Amino acid sequence: MVIPSSAANTFSSADPGFAVQTVDEMLAANADIIARIKLCYGADRESFESDVLALIHRYAAYVHLLPATADNYFSAPGGLLRLGLEAGFFSLQGTDAHIFSGRSTISTRRLLEPRWRHATFIAGLCCEVHRVLSHIIVTDASGEMWSGYVQPLTAWLEARGTARYFLSWRPQAVETRSLGVFALPHVVSPEVLHYLSEDNAIIVQHLMASIGGMPVYRDHNVLDNLVRRSLALVIDRNLTANADRYGSPQFGSHLERYLVDALRRLANSNSAWVCNHDKSRVWFGQDGLFLLWPNAADDIRKLLEADQLPGIPKAAETMLEVLLAAEVFEAQDAAHPTWTIYPPSAKTVLEAVKLTSSAILFAGIDPSPAALEMKLVRRAGETDPSPPPAPPQRPARAGEQLSLIPSGDSSSATKSGGERPQKPTPPEAPAPTALRLSFTLEAPMRLNPVVRDALGAVIHTLNEGAGPAQGRTVSQGFFVPISEFERRGLQPSMALRALADVGMLVPAQPDGPPTLTRDFNGTPTVGIVIDPRFIAGFDLAGFSVQDAEDH
Repeated sequence: MVIPSSAANTFSSADPGFAVQTVDEMLAANADIIARIKLCYGADRESFESDVLALIHRYAAYVHLLPATADNYFSAPGGLLRLGLEAGFFSLQGTDAHIFSGRSTISTRRLLEPRWRHATFIAGLCCEVHRVLSHIIVTDASGEMWSGYVQPLTAWLEARGTARYFLSWRPQAVETRSLGVFALPHVVSPEVLHYLSEDNAIIVQHLMASIGGMPVYRDHNVLDNLVRRSLALVIDRNLTANADRYGSPQFGSHLERYLVDALRRLANSNSAWVCNHDKSRVWFGQDGLFLLWPNAADDIRKLLEADQLPGIPKAAETMLEVLLAAEVFEAQDAAHPTWTIYPPSAKTVLEAVKLTSSAILFAGIDPSPAALEMKLVRRAGETDPSPPPAPPQRPARAGEQLSLIPSGDSSSATKSGGERPQKPTPPEAPAPTALRLSFTLEAPMRLNPVVRDALGAVIHTLNEGAGPAQGRTVSQGFFVPISEFERRGLQPSMALRALADVGMLVPAQPDGPPTLTRDFNGTPTVGIVIDPRFIAGFDLAGFSVQDAEDH
């Protein structure tokens, strides 16, 4: 198929192209990770070549030298191949610490364990293969486009007899993991699927659910947990190894999937996330679906920490930015990412985030919760827009005849009994008051996310019930000991550079070093001072801050 001229202009390639290589050449370039996979698989050479190397060969033939992302993790030529090999290796390695088919007999487990390990490696190898179909466009020099649904890229290149191909990225592509199911037949042969499905009906089911991104709520998918953890580790290691990415983080590319998955798991299994119940995190009204924030963020953090996923943000502010950038959440306006709502059971207005669609949270919940017959959003000074509830009626006593006159008709009620003295009108209930101020980090978007998480966690300790404070206020701003960054695994020099680049530090002297010594918990401590304008909850009148500058 030849691309029309308009489409060719839309997806015009911005790179000089990729030189065609053989599969053996590509595997030779990844000999180190393949050797680790062989050692971890623990089989003789013949078994490894038939069971694992054949899969790797087919996967390499399918993705060739395609990168995984345009300008983020594994963006170099061959990035998607390397990503699949590393994710497959760590997934396979993780099977050594888990028991599959735990409820089965010993003989059944002995029969199925090798198949579970085989399936886990396949799931790790193909965990990002959906990107070939959703994000990438490959053409040859004449403009003919490759279809990843029809054949592997290597077979298409050989049939075309071309020595170079060109790559472009679909604009505003949406991650659609379910497309990986259509790429799987080009990597996994029918014989392998038959082997995995023998004597059981669950291994292939869990394999397909993992590759397609489909939750399995009624059964714990150990295979998918291993793959998710391995993929997060692999991506985090790759981003960390590319130090030039600091200062310009790419949000939403891989964190979104874990955060959205956590939202759905909590809505499906956590009693505090039952929609529209007293003290619930989730409120669904006529004006949309809302999550109480940062309460919901704390639940997400605890769930993902239990999953032991590396690189997942811990600060509520970072989670909010990721999900806003991914259009999972909807901001109130440019200056206010969160909303204030007044649920029926609340005594005051509450801070919340709004989801762009209720289907994001309620996917897999049948039937979906119904919305309340009222609006939830309440701004300062607004009265309750919902109609007042009907007054409770006293139950009738035995033998008592109920009045046919409506209780609200005062003129009729006083005809037989004379005029009653009018009761004084009760004073109007005061408008809901805002929540007590809490301390949160409001850093620029371009701040290194690792530094943002660490600093946000320190500032969070100022809030009531968050533990002993790990910093203190001084006349110029908020003092943070250098040791707090070291304790969180950060190099102080890197943290200082990232904070200085976005103008968040207050130097002790105009041209002096950024660090200074202050008393902290009775001990002279080396630290830095954060400009209080970047911390919500501080009264700036209490600091000797310079005139506000544009940050």
